[in-house]
Amino acid sequence: MSMPVRIDDKLYEQAKITAQGECRTIAGQLEFWAKIGKAALDNPDLPIEFIRDILIAQAEDRKHLTSFVPGQFRD
Repeated sequence: MSMPVRIDDKLYEQAKITAQGECRTIAGQLEFWAKIGKAALDNPDLPIEFIRDILIAQAEDRKHLTSFVPGQFRD
């Protein structure tokens, strides 16, 4: 379910620019930022970059993942 919300014009323009660079819609970019912010508030000890990477990993298509095999890359 989507709901219209009012946001600051400057925030909208920042989301528009970032969304283009990250291949998201403006709404998708704002939603991504909101998820990062919520997760950061819920987990204040975690670095923002770590939270961002987790959210990105969760969104990845599972068909392209490979299983981890211990010692696989040893010489």
